[in-house]
Amino acid sequence: MTQQAIVFSTHSAHKLAEVQALLRGKINFLSLSDIGFHQEIPEPYETLEENAKAKVEAVYAAVNKPVFAEDTGLFVEALGGKPGVYSARYAGEPSDPEANITKLLQELEGANNRKAYFKTVICFFDGTTFHFVEGICNGTIAPQRSGTQGFGYDPVFIPEGNTLSFAEMVSEDKNKVSHRAKAFQHFMMLLEQSPSNELYAH
Repeated sequence: MTQQAIVFSTHSAHKLAEVQALLRGKINFLSLSDIGFHQEIPEPYETLEENAKAKVEAVYAAVNKPVFAEDTGLFVEALGGKPGVYSARYAGEPSDPEANITKLLQELEGANNRKAYFKTVICFFDGTTFHFVEGICNGTIAPQRSGTQGFGYDPVFIPEGNTLSFAEMVSEDKNKVSHRAKAFQHFMMLLEQSPSNELYAH
């Protein structure tokens, strides 16, 4: 049985590479570049779920193919959940990961409570129904950057039960515990268990 390609609604080369490593060919998907979709998609909402759905709706309207999108945020307890849904542009426009980290560390300077968690939400639209799955990784914010791997807030996020930041881990180790890995595990289960999605996953 031939796999049907799903479109992954992202412009992020980092996310695309990480998801390719996570899925290891188990799902046949196309990137936005593959389908010639280059416009930016607004993410104006207050929740990850709404923003992920907005990405899916915009792409599905253009290509009329099954689409999935993910939205991820870093939620810091001492900051009342910030940066949250605004994680990618925490320091303002345009998105600047280094500036975001600098702002985060400044706001946490001297804080004893450095608990935080990453949350990834995946929205998948099969042409009929919107499906949502999520993954969470608890951890803490380090007082300074360490490591050169990964992207975003990885240099300052230490996952629970570890002493290394995400940016100090090789991708194989990060992908065993990360929020995105957990979300995509649930996504694979969704595709494998739903009869209507049997064409998408091996």
